[in-house]
Amino acid sequence: MSKQNPPKDWDKFWFDYNKSLKAWMGAFESLQRATNDVQSNYKDAMANALKDTNDKTVREFTENWKKSMSDAGINAFKQFGDDWQRILNQSSMYQVKTYGEAMNKFAETWQKMWKK
Repeated sequence: MSKQNPPKDWDKFWFDYNKSLKAWMGAFESLQRATNDVQSNYKDAMANALKDTNDKTVREFTENWKKSMSDAGINAFKQFGDDWQRILNQSSMYQVKTYGEAMNKFAETWQKMWKK
């Protein structure tokens, strides 16, 4: 038997995957740096708030921090959800979506069988 060569597009797919992976790694590292920066600035701000202010100011600072974190988190998760839905609705993701639906049906059937 002769050894078949992989499709010529394979190299392009692999190159595109590696390019995307490197972009993701860069974004993840950027997120880690931003997280460290936020934590450091929060620590410094809280230390100054505790040292130089009264209870009312600390309470206001804490409330503002909670609101900021909530607003930022909500927007980030909403964007993630929107992006994920857009990806799932692309035709190239149809097979993955169909597979997931089939696995959910299988799990439901399996649970019904063993409950009896």
